[in-house]
Amino acid sequence: MKKPPAKVSPATRRKARHFGMQALYQWSMTGAALNEIEAEFHVDNDMTHTDTDYFHELVHEIPARVTELDEAYFPHLQDRSVEELDPVTLSLLRLATYELAHRIDVPYKVVINEAVSLAKKFGATDSFKFINGVLDKLAVSLRAVEVKAERS
Repeated sequence: MKKPPAKVSPATRRKARHFGMQALYQWSMTGAALNEIEAEFHVDNDMTHTDTDYFHELVHEIPARVTELDEAYFPHLQDRSVEELDPVTLSLLRLATYELAHRIDVPYKVVINEAVSLAKKFGATDSFKFINGVLDKLAVSLRAVEVKAERS
Protein backbone atom coordinates (compact mmCIF):
# COMPACT_ATOMS: atom_id res chain seq x y z
CA MET A 1 0.00 0.00 0.00
CA LYS A 2 1.32 3.43 -0.97
CA LYS A 3 1.99 5.87 1.84
CA PRO A 4 -0.19 9.01 1.63
CA PRO A 5 1.77 12.14 0.68
CA ALA A 6 2.98 14.33 3.50
CA LYS A 7 1.07 17.56 3.97
CA VAL A 8 2.66 20.33 1.92
CA SER A 9 3.36 23.38 4.05
CA PRO A 10 6.08 26.02 4.17
CA ALA A 11 7.84 23.98 6.86
CA THR A 12 7.77 20.73 4.88
CA ARG A 13 9.04 22.57 1.79
CA ARG A 14 11.80 24.17 3.86
CA LYS A 15 12.98 20.73 4.98
CA ALA A 16 12.82 19.48 1.39
CA ARG A 17 15.09 22.36 0.33
CA HIS A 18 17.40 21.71 3.29
CA PHE A 19 17.83 18.05 2.39
CA GLY A 20 17.81 18.86 -1.32
CA MET A 21 20.72 21.26 -0.97
CA GLN A 22 22.66 18.66 1.01
CA ALA A 23 21.90 15.98 -1.59
CA LEU A 24 23.00 18.29 -4.42
CA TYR A 25 26.18 19.07 -2.51
CA GLN A 26 26.83 15.33 -2.10
CA TRP A 27 26.16 14.74 -5.80
CA SER A 28 28.54 17.52 -6.86
CA MET A 29 31.28 16.25 -4.54
CA THR A 30 30.97 12.51 -5.18
CA GLY A 31 29.17 12.08 -8.49
CA ALA A 32 27.19 9.26 -6.88
CA ALA A 33 23.99 8.05 -8.52
CA LEU A 34 21.03 10.28 -7.68
CA ASN A 35 18.80 7.35 -6.73
CA GLU A 36 21.43 6.16 -4.26
CA ILE A 37 21.80 9.61 -2.72
CA GLU A 38 18.04 9.99 -2.42
CA ALA A 39 17.66 6.55 -0.83
CA GLU A 40 20.48 7.32 1.61
CA PHE A 41 18.70 10.49 2.73
CA HIS A 42 15.50 8.56 3.36
CA VAL A 43 17.39 6.02 5.46
CA ASP A 44 19.60 8.46 7.36
CA ASN A 45 17.11 11.28 8.06
CA ASP A 46 13.67 11.65 9.57
CA MET A 47 11.68 12.62 6.48
CA THR A 48 8.33 12.61 8.34
CA HIS A 49 7.83 16.37 8.13
CA THR A 50 9.40 16.79 4.71
CA ASP A 51 7.74 17.32 1.34
CA THR A 52 9.34 14.19 -0.09
CA ASP A 53 7.85 14.72 -3.54
CA TYR A 54 9.52 18.12 -3.69
CA PHE A 55 12.78 16.66 -2.38
CA HIS A 56 12.63 14.01 -5.13
CA GLU A 57 11.98 16.69 -7.75
CA LEU A 58 14.92 18.81 -6.60
CA VAL A 59 17.33 15.87 -6.43
CA HIS A 60 16.51 14.67 -9.95
CA GLU A 61 15.50 17.77 -11.92
CA ILE A 62 18.37 20.05 -10.93
CA PRO A 63 21.16 17.70 -12.06
CA ALA A 64 19.20 17.02 -15.27
CA ARG A 65 19.14 20.78 -16.00
CA VAL A 66 22.51 21.76 -14.57
CA THR A 67 23.82 23.38 -17.77
CA GLU A 68 20.64 25.42 -18.25
CA LEU A 69 20.70 26.52 -14.59
CA ASP A 70 24.39 27.45 -14.61
CA GLU A 71 23.89 29.50 -17.78
CA ALA A 72 20.97 31.36 -16.18
CA TYR A 73 22.78 32.67 -13.10
CA PHE A 74 26.26 32.92 -14.63
CA PRO A 75 25.78 36.49 -16.00
CA HIS A 76 25.02 37.68 -12.46
CA LEU A 77 28.17 36.31 -10.76
CA GLN A 78 29.93 39.68 -11.01
CA ASP A 79 33.64 38.90 -11.32
CA ARG A 80 33.53 35.20 -10.46
CA SER A 81 33.40 32.10 -12.61
CA VAL A 82 31.33 29.01 -11.83
CA GLU A 83 34.59 27.14 -11.13
CA GLU A 84 35.43 29.61 -8.35
CA LEU A 85 32.22 28.93 -6.42
CA ASP A 86 32.42 26.70 -3.38
CA PRO A 87 30.20 23.59 -3.53
CA VAL A 88 27.63 24.91 -1.03
CA THR A 89 27.17 28.18 -2.92
CA LEU A 90 26.98 26.30 -6.21
CA SER A 91 24.33 23.92 -4.86
CA LEU A 92 22.27 26.79 -3.47
CA LEU A 93 22.45 28.83 -6.66
CA ARG A 94 21.36 25.83 -8.71
CA LEU A 95 18.50 25.04 -6.35
CA ALA A 96 17.22 28.61 -6.25
CA THR A 97 17.66 29.09 -10.00
CA TYR A 98 15.63 25.94 -10.60
CA GLU A 99 12.85 27.25 -8.38
CA LEU A 100 12.87 30.68 -10.01
CA ALA A 101 12.78 29.18 -13.51
CA HIS A 102 10.54 26.15 -13.05
CA ARG A 103 8.45 26.59 -9.90
CA ILE A 104 6.51 29.77 -10.46
CA ASP A 105 4.11 28.60 -7.75
CA VAL A 106 6.84 29.58 -5.27
CA PRO A 107 7.08 33.38 -4.89
CA TYR A 108 10.48 34.75 -5.87
CA LYS A 109 10.96 36.34 -2.43
CA VAL A 110 10.47 32.92 -0.80
CA VAL A 111 13.06 31.40 -3.14
CA ILE A 112 15.60 34.08 -2.26
CA ASN A 113 14.87 34.03 1.48
CA GLU A 114 15.17 30.24 1.65
CA ALA A 115 18.49 30.26 -0.24
CA VAL A 116 19.86 33.03 1.99
CA SER A 117 18.75 31.15 5.10
CA LEU A 118 20.48 27.95 3.93
CA ALA A 119 23.60 29.94 3.04
CA LYS A 120 23.71 31.38 6.55
CA LYS A 121 23.46 27.86 7.95
CA PHE A 122 25.80 25.96 5.62
CA GLY A 123 27.78 28.49 3.59
CA ALA A 124 31.00 30.34 4.12
CA THR A 125 30.94 33.57 6.12
CA ASP A 126 29.00 36.23 4.23
CA SER A 127 28.24 33.88 1.29
CA PHE A 128 24.59 34.67 1.93
CA LYS A 129 25.24 38.26 0.78
CA PHE A 130 26.70 37.06 -2.50
CA ILE A 131 23.82 34.60 -3.04
CA ASN A 132 21.26 37.28 -2.23
CA GLY A 133 22.82 39.66 -4.78
CA VAL A 134 22.97 37.05 -7.55
CA LEU A 135 19.42 35.83 -6.96
CA ASP A 136 18.00 39.34 -6.70
CA LYS A 137 19.38 40.12 -10.18
CA LEU A 138 18.32 36.73 -11.53
CA ALA A 139 14.75 37.21 -10.26
CA VAL A 140 14.49 40.41 -12.31
CA SER A 141 15.23 38.45 -15.49
CA LEU A 142 13.35 35.22 -14.73
CA ARG A 143 10.36 36.70 -12.87
CA ALA A 144 10.16 40.18 -14.38
CA VAL A 145 6.39 40.56 -14.06
CA GLU A 146 6.30 39.33 -10.46
CA VAL A 147 9.25 41.50 -9.41
CA LYS A 148 7.84 44.58 -11.11
CA ALA A 149 4.43 44.06 -9.47
CA GLU A 150 6.06 43.60 -6.07
CA ARG A 151 8.27 46.66 -6.36
CA SER A 152 5.64 49.09 -7.65
